[in-house]
Amino acid sequence: MQSSLIGKIEKAKRYAQEPGRVTFSSLSVEFRGENDNYITEYKDGKWHCSCNFFSKWGTCSHTMALERILDGMLPKEALTDKGVSVG
Repeated sequence: MQSSLIGKIEKAKRYAQEPGRVTFSSLSVEFRGENDNYITEYKDGKWHCSCNFFSKWGTCSHTMALERILDGMLPKEALTDKGVSVG
């Protein structure tokens, strides 16, 4: 293996151990929920989800789960502040 590729692999390993280096500006995923699959997105500084709960409340279990999964990699405005503590 070329030494330059080995160096890149080592750097990738180091970066992967430092998730604070990454900040998402946009993201789109298919979230497999218990009842159906939903498109959950973060774009233009806001969360969006195709589930019915999100359209009424502006948050849902899918967006809150992604906030937890991506902890430390989201800009402050992406974090839900609905006065609800999910511990």
